Amino acid sequence: MLEKVHQSFTKLRNYCEAHQFKGYDPYDGLNSKLFQGIPLLPKSRLARLVWIQFFKRSPLNLRNAVLIKPDYNPKALGLFLSTYCNLYLHDGKKSHLDKINFFIAKLEDCQSKGYSGVCWGYNFDWESRAFFQPKFMPTIVASSFIANSLLDAYEITRNEKLLKMARSTCDFILNDLNRTEGEDDDFAFSYSPLDKSVVYNASLLGARLMSRVYTFTREPLLAETAKKAVAFVCARQQQNGAWSYGTLPFHQWIDNFHTGYNLECIADYMRFIKDISYSNVLNKGFEYYISTFFTEDGVAKYYSNSVYPVDIHAPSQLVITLQKLGKLDEHKILMDKVLNWTIDHMQSEKGYFYYQINKYITSRIPYMRWSQAWMMLSFSIYLKHYLPKSETI
Repeated sequence: MLEKVHQSFTKLRNYCEAHQFKGYDPYDGLNSKLFQGIPLLPKSRLARLVWIQFFKRSPLNLRNAVLIKPDYNPKALGLFLSTYCNLYLHDGKKSHLDKINFFIAKLEDCQSKGYSGVCWGYNFDWESRAFFQPKFMPTIVASSFIANSLLDAYEITRNEKLLKMARSTCDFILNDLNRTEGEDDDFAFSYSPLDKSVVYNASLLGARLMSRVYTFTREPLLAETAKKAVAFVCARQQQNGAWSYGTLPFHQWIDNFHTGYNLECIADYMRFIKDISYSNVLNKGFEYYISTFFTEDGVAKYYSNSVYPVDIHAPSQLVITLQKLGKLDEHKILMDKVLNWTIDHMQSEKGYFYYQINKYITSRIPYMRWSQAWMMLSFSIYLKHYLPKSETI
């Protein structure tokens, strides 16, 4: 299986590098110059929602026809940065270090301005059922993933600028996001400065970043704040170990990769802060995750109660979750089965991975952030762990 993963990764890396890490996104429909040029449509919430959902759900990539261009996505750049950090840690190749510096420069260029700290959003307007996010409106999700990737690079380069940027992102989280208070002096962070929604994985991602930055700065505020945000989510774990996506009535689904986010963030918080008080929550959540979301054939289910859609984000998150919880070797048989199925059914001859397989149709659109960046990161973790040091990636 190691050789198959290595070959698959090489094809994927060649594809991403050939496209200079630019691409489309499931949610980039509102970047259409055609849509933006039609009077009144861009101002209609219903029109924005219908348009973006059409492009997200369509198995045909019509973006070129409506004048949507491939572009850099800040979160994808962060995921790619973490990927090349893993590659460099494995074999120390200068070409990997060159890519690390490339991504750092790009991330510096696409920061969102006017906030308390360094932060990032997506490169498109985003209309959802819960809220509207203008292009480059910073979110806790994009900012925390990117700041974590800068810390990955800092641990290699020891460039103090990177640590300062990650610490500055904590100021964005602390000062610019809204909070929903719990009943026991705990709270959840909002998704962005514009909303007050509670999305469990998003709040945990912010807590994880603060706890990691704490290991460098030793600021009590970061550890104390992270603990309160973790406590809020852990207190809302369901009896069977699951979490819904969030607290809103239409956020009550339970899915694969957001459960994985929750688990890795709690595990990282416990490791960084050395707080074992949530061990039972973590263990219960992991048992639910590993026993619920993967079939005997190696298919990564999307929802707790449905296989479809088979989304590329789910198998990639499995590798990340196992690594964060120190369970790669313990569950290698399952992981290899899932990766084998995913490579066989979701990778194109050109090297990129498909977005989703539904019951009757398949979306083969090569989304750069959602599909390629996540698979690159998961493969880099797998190869760093299992490939002999004598072999280059």
